[in-house]
Amino acid sequence: MTVLLDSLGGVLWTVAAFVVALSIIVTVHEYGHYIVGRWSGIKAEVFSLGFGPRLFSRRDRHGTVWQVAAIPLGGYVRFLGDSNAASAGSGAAVDPRRARQSLNGAPLWARFATVSAGPVFNFILSVLVFGGMALWQGMPQDQVRVGRLQATPPGVAMELQPGDLVVALDGRRIADWADLARVAGEIPPRDAHDWTVIRDGAEITVAGPDPMPPLITGIAPRSPAAASGLQPGDVILAIDGRRVSRFEELRDHVAAAEGRPVLLSVWRAGAGVADYSLAAREQDLPTAEGFERRWLIGVTGGGTFFEAATRRTGLAEAAQIGALRTWDIIASSVTGLWAMITGQIGTCNLGGAISIAETTGQAASAGGQNFIWWIAVLSAAIGFLNLLPVPVLDGGHLMFYFYEAVTRRPPPARVVDILSALGLAAVLSLMVLGLTNDIFCP
Repeated sequence: MTVLLDSLGGVLWTVAAFVVALSIIVTVHEYGHYIVGRWSGIKAEVFSLGFGPRLFSRRDRHGTVWQVAAIPLGGYVRFLGDSNAASAGSGAAVDPRRARQSLNGAPLWARFATVSAGPVFNFILSVLVFGGMALWQGMPQDQVRVGRLQATPPGVAMELQPGDLVVALDGRRIADWADLARVAGEIPPRDAHDWTVIRDGAEITVAGPDPMPPLITGIAPRSPAAASGLQPGDVILAIDGRRVSRFEELRDHVAAAEGRPVLLSVWRAGAGVADYSLAAREQDLPTAEGFERRWLIGVTGGGTFFEAATRRTGLAEAAQIGALRTWDIIASSVTGLWAMITGQIGTCNLGGAISIAETTGQAASAGGQNFIWWIAVLSAAIGFLNLLPVPVLDGGHLMFYFYEAVTRRPPPARVVDILSALGLAAVLSLMVLGLTNDIFCP
């Protein structure tokens, strides 16, 4: 009974986190349509968060009905003259005196701005979140300066202190983090190394841990590691009884197992040592040359037993960081989609609502910061997907507007209706494929 209640609680938590994240992203997206449409002279009749029966609503002074509907899996803005929530098709009849206030009757520039505003607002949300995190957390200093210390397993030396500036490791001089990585590759792994640091103005040598320990710094959602209960901060001591000294050894062990279960002996602060049995899955990973298939258990590492000391960031730098991270998500989405279309990777890489919900729940369980970060990732991805040139999506509307701009006339209404129906069928098919992958793909 306790297991059943725990399982039910986990499902409810996942659903709640997914609904909250989706509601935030949808609200931002639809508000972009709404506010730019209003600024452009297009009247919004309904702003709905959710679909289906109306739970409650109010009408504002502009005549727009703001409502919350019963099915919290999206939302829409219905403009004057729209025949459906997606603003798809040729539209409904409008009083000629009010044609300028409808989406179809507005000038081309107003329609283009209104439709493109949804994805743009999604991108803006991502930039603001990533940039805000850079402002809040700061950025790692270029020099190797010790920040907060991590817990270390018994037997690992740790005489470093927060604020220490590392200038040498085992007698090899270090100027920055790149130097530390280079030196780490030149020295053999040990539980204790000589770290030369500047502390209180004096250069001293203290005992410290290996610079590349088998420390888990991240867990991939929906991975074998996530399912087993591994956590960031865990330290892998052995695999199948063989001692592990550095994180890079884990990859070779997992690859050699080729999907067979491996037994990890893991130390966790406050809990001691425990064993975890995991079977890796084959996954497609992007490389400089394209994609490669590798056996993965879903852990990332490469960190040290101390966090890097950070420096404050300015608004301009934070905005640049936010924009670059948002662009990286868009670029990786383009690369992954093209790889699936061209057959470089399998269609199992396309996840559906279940996988997104599970990932959202795991991000929420990892803490508020991880949850907000994941919302930013989803927002950028959803903004990109909405720009695909598929009728019923924003990109489909923009495709029709480009046609109108080039030919100086709108596409025939019957063509718009047929393409919109085909676009809806394509979107529904992709949703079904994603759900099927969630259920049947490993």
